[in-house]
Amino acid sequence: MTTLLIAAAKAPVIDYKGISPLFAVAGGAVIVLMAALIRGRFAQRVLVPFLTVGALGAAIGLSIWNWHTGDSRPIVEGALAIDPLALGLSLLFYITGLATVAFAWRSRALRESGTGEFFGLMLGSIAGMTILGSAENLITLFVGIELLSIPLYVMCASDVRRETSLESGLKYLVIGSVGSATLLYGLALIYGATGHTGFAEINNAIGNSVNLTDPLLLTGIALAAAGLAFKASVAPFHAWTPDVYEGAPTPVTAFMAVATKTAAFAVILRFFLEALVSAQEQWAPALAALAVITIIVGNVGAIAQNSLKRMLAWSGVAQAGYMLAGVVVGTQLGLQATAFYLAMYLFMNLAAFGVVIARERVSEHGDGLKSLEGLGSASPLLAWPMTIAMLSLAGFPATAGFIGKFYLISAAVDGNWAWLGVMIVVGSMLSLVYYLRVIAVMWMTPLKIELPGRPRRARREVQPVAGWSPEADPRAQPEVLLVTLIMAAATIFFGIVPSPLFHLAHDVGTSISALFS
Repeated sequence: MTTLLIAAAKAPVIDYKGISPLFAVAGGAVIVLMAALIRGRFAQRVLVPFLTVGALGAAIGLSIWNWHTGDSRPIVEGALAIDPLALGLSLLFYITGLATVAFAWRSRALRESGTGEFFGLMLGSIAGMTILGSAENLITLFVGIELLSIPLYVMCASDVRRETSLESGLKYLVIGSVGSATLLYGLALIYGATGHTGFAEINNAIGNSVNLTDPLLLTGIALAAAGLAFKASVAPFHAWTPDVYEGAPTPVTAFMAVATKTAAFAVILRFFLEALVSAQEQWAPALAALAVITIIVGNVGAIAQNSLKRMLAWSGVAQAGYMLAGVVVGTQLGLQATAFYLAMYLFMNLAAFGVVIARERVSEHGDGLKSLEGLGSASPLLAWPMTIAMLSLAGFPATAGFIGKFYLISAAVDGNWAWLGVMIVVGSMLSLVYYLRVIAVMWMTPLKIELPGRPRRARREVQPVAGWSPEADPRAQPEVLLVTLIMAAATIFFGIVPSPLFHLAHDVGTSISALFS
């Protein structure tokens, strides 16, 4: 009997090539933590960041290698998928991770929490994002969500001597836990209604063994949508976003604003367009309503903000509404448009956050709007990237944001959701109020840039410095400036020559076979 049981037990086949990017970031997290045990400034300031960059670079190379083979396939007994959607969005996670290393290299949060711990947590969160973008069943979806979220709770509170950072971590922990619980309850109800955890099996069961109006199924979809909306900052589940973004260390905020939102939309696309596409008539109107609410609430909320981080948080809420329109359409074009916009969102958001980081470290106003006063005259190298980012987020022509929004509007019109495309235009017009205000502050206010002097009796002497530029300050952040300039250049380049990313988005659109049936 024992022999028969051993013979019947078949070990799962592991596709090491397909799972290699995940191994790179997960293994990198372990290596980084081990390297951080080495004492000395070189190990902490150079070796650990270098190993983090190496792990992310390896993941990028392995993802491109998998994409180059061109074969979409399930791995780990069908729990994960290796396809252009997973690989393409994973590249965005890794690129954001590289930018975060540069942003955090000289940050106070890195010193307070420890270099190995900070970068190890970041790589662990990216591993969760990689799982989330590849998830093919309900179990791996939830595992990815938790692996993504738990390190971020700690990273938000990594500046342990600053009360607002600790408050940010606590708020994100509490509200994130509520979102995860809501999502888990919804996934459990969907499993109870369909009897399956695999996305393809759930889609086949809906309309066949399960009625489209089944209360258990509809309740599960509603709760799962609410749980995912928490992660994507979709109104009215967005209330945590401005407070957490403002309180967290700015490099962490930049990482969350781009990578977390990309991961959330990666799983939203796969979940709704693969597992629940048969029930699109039931969930599409609800998501369309959420998209409209999110666009209006995000843009209106950003108008009154004087903190750049809070303004970008509200802006991110509005941007989530635009991208949700691509999900509502439920077509291959909608999938392509959303994936394309996520890539554009990375460039323009990282450019904006790079400027915020560079300014808050030398200005007594921190991340306040006043920290940008006169920046056009004082440091054009910072003013121009912020100007490009603001214009792109607003959707001005010749920027990546314009192409992305045009793509989303085209998908909405093509999918008979033209009024949703109109809402994207209306939201873009509203956003001009606060995006153009940032530009006006930089270019139309008198030059008055101040740098904090040496501490004296627990107070900082403020010495005016005319013509300040990043190169003139000994605490300059050349790596931050470099990433900012690269992202701003990419925003312009892909706004003028978008065809390379169009081809990649087209490949992503072929990932979900259910959209072709």
